[in-house]
Amino acid sequence: MAKEIGIGGLAVQVNCQGEGTLHVTVKPVGLSFPLECVDEEVSSTYNEIRLKRARSEGSIQVTAPSTVLWALTVEQ
Repeated sequence: MAKEIGIGGLAVQVNCQGEGTLHVTVKPVGLSFPLECVDEEVSSTYNEIRLKRARSEGSIQVTAPSTVLWALTVEQ
């Protein structure tokens, strides 16, 4: 589902557990990052960017192997 992205801070936090690499992409903002996930341990990352202009539509894509459990939090 796509939603409007406004001016100001956009924060993305991801937690994962399991073997593999998780990839997050925020469109059309251009933010993307990987997170290396490991067995028996929770890996986390937090990324925040400041947007100078609003976008009428935006979405977040998460790709990960089936061996990875993950949780995503997005705030604006």
